[in-house]
Amino acid sequence: MQELQLYIEGQRLELFKDESVSLTQTIQNVKDIAKIFTSFTKTFSVPASKNNNKIFEHYYNYDIVDGFDARIKKDGSIELNFIPYKTGRIKLEGVDLKNNLAHTYRITFFGNTVELPDILGDDKLGSLPFSSSDYTQTYNWPTIRNFLVSQEGDGKLIVPLITHTQRLFYNSASPNYDNVYYSSNLQQGVVFDQLKFAIRLYEIILEIESKYTVANGYANNIVFSRDFFSTSNPVFYKLYMWLHRKSGYVQAPQQVVQYTTATGFWYPPSGPTSYVITSGNTIVIPAAIITNPNSIIDNILTVTPQSGNTTQYQVQVRESGNVVYTSTQTTGTTPSISLQSFVDNGVYTVTILHSAPIVISSITWFFEGFYRPAGQQAPISWTETKNVSQFSATTDFDFVVAEQIPDVSIMSFLTGLFKMFNLVAYVDNLGTIVVRPLEGRTGSGVQYGYYTSADINGNDAPVNHDISKYVDITKSQVNVALPYKEIIYKYEGTGTFLAKQFEQLDGRAWGSLPYIGGTNTSGTGGINYNASTKLYAVSVPFEHMQYERLLNGTNGAALDIQWGWSVNENQQSYIGKPLIFYAILQTGTQMSFQTVASGTGKIATNTYWVPSNSLYLTSNLGTQNINFALEQNEFQQTASYDDTLFADYHSEYIIDVFNTSRRITKLSAVLPLKILYNFKLNDTFTVNGRNYIINSITTNLQSGKSDMELLNKV
Repeated sequence: MQELQLYIEGQRLELFKDESVSLTQTIQNVKDIAKIFTSFTKTFSVPASKNNNKIFEHYYNYDIVDGFDARIKKDGSIELNFIPYKTGRIKLEGVDLKNNLAHTYRITFFGNTVELPDILGDDKLGSLPFSSSDYTQTYNWPTIRNFLVSQEGDGKLIVPLITHTQRLFYNSASPNYDNVYYSSNLQQGVVFDQLKFAIRLYEIILEIESKYTVANGYANNIVFSRDFFSTSNPVFYKLYMWLHRKSGYVQAPQQVVQYTTATGFWYPPSGPTSYVITSGNTIVIPAAIITNPNSIIDNILTVTPQSGNTTQYQVQVRESGNVVYTSTQTTGTTPSISLQSFVDNGVYTVTILHSAPIVISSITWFFEGFYRPAGQQAPISWTETKNVSQFSATTDFDFVVAEQIPDVSIMSFLTGLFKMFNLVAYVDNLGTIVVRPLEGRTGSGVQYGYYTSADINGNDAPVNHDISKYVDITKSQVNVALPYKEIIYKYEGTGTFLAKQFEQLDGRAWGSLPYIGGTNTSGTGGINYNASTKLYAVSVPFEHMQYERLLNGTNGAALDIQWGWSVNENQQSYIGKPLIFYAILQTGTQMSFQTVASGTGKIATNTYWVPSNSLYLTSNLGTQNINFALEQNEFQQTASYDDTLFADYHSEYIIDVFNTSRRITKLSAVLPLKILYNFKLNDTFTVNGRNYIINSITTNLQSGKSDMELLNKV
């Protein structure tokens, strides 16, 4: 019998002598393969003793001001026999009373990985700082062309050949406005304002890490390992997200009466005592300022144009990319703008809307507030002023990444990546969130598979434990491991014109894979097992576009140009889900680029970023792609790109699930402390000469008895 110690924020809780605490651990459960799991306990009780009442600050007493805040999970840890066992978070569920006196506190312990959705909440991608000057670009034809034909700023941003409305084609003998064949005598080709920027996914990961730090008021830093989210992993590093927040044009292409200009940088820079944080041309209101009990914050924003200004302008404020305030037209200094009604935790940008060039002399944003720290009666008051110095607002539109990135939550973005690449996450001893693929197919180039190897630092390699002599042989079960009739891998967004056309002809969504127990990684040759009637969908919250390689309409010759068309089946501008794709800088066929939305102006280019579902355009360089099914490659028009998402990241585990020899074995064992302390969820257990993968394990921390679901290795 082990002795259990439980701590909350470093303070030891007193426990009932007969209270049973069980810890369940699983990282990939065959019964729910698309979910990311973490350690957890069932809710259990601790006595309302003098010690525990002090820790929970007599939570049952409503009249205590600034007492224990049960809305926030607290740091917690578990020890067995005074040896550290698990760290995580503790949530107070409530208090049970007897005869109007506190009797027990009900609490739940959660493993560390659960902090990710807790911290991120519903925050959108637009709430990320994006403070680098790289993330605000002038939206005009020279800038669009530069980012279309070269790797500006190390490729953080590019302009891919994806149009939001215009239908491109190539014909060396047929004049047409949409024809991208370059003719010195004809006004034709792709129009610059049909194109939008795209951001490398790796940069989004960096921005997440930049925002969620202790310095910005969060309890812990979010830091991902570089096992998968790495510059040396091209399968991830070369993925981009199209900055497509609204269908059609970035802004109205005709009769433009207003231009949008972002402010310059806010000063002074943030310091250790800052309450609001400057980050380039954004201001960050930390969560701690808003969520602190009894916190009140007020603010006044003032914009002053250059003396004698006669140009009318408006002030617009966005929070996390969404417009929250637009002033009336003025030519002079704005009346003091009080934004108290909507100031919340988030990232704020201020832009100037104007129809003619204007010089803004200064912008001042004054903040003041007070809060009452826990356990302290006297409030702390503070004031802070941020300024932007003189800048010119020209008649060019500013493309601001935070305002143009798809309106989707950070958690949805991460969940999509986890589902695509079958990633697992756990927190190591340093607090780093280790992210790596569950398992990789031999020869596919997938590194650091959780079930197959150590992580990038050489840690957490799977090991084997022989537990035969600890198993209770009086009772066990061997059950069917196949919980589904069919598993469907798909993208939620397949509504663009060519993808929709594919679905109508093929009967399934583009890139999707209905898997019914096939014996190969393409999912073909399967058997329709009917013992189960359950269908399971692994649904990725991204758009999956089918691209087109252009042919010369004159002679049918295949060209070097591949493009995407973001319209629906009625050929109307389409927004869809966030679009994820590979970008390849291609040099080859000369094409025409129109420098004006109307009128005369064009240049030729033979270099451009083409979008692709495959990492490479030629299969001899590699066949990795982001289709789940083996599809005909759009550029090569062959079905040789067999390193699909399913083949490389899902197949070994799933094919084994459908294997006729696979079973779920349920058994119990009293594991010794040397195993209980040290086993990992990617380890294998040996029982009577057979090796098993851990599906789930629930351990009574006092008795040491573990109830296990094990999958036999096949």
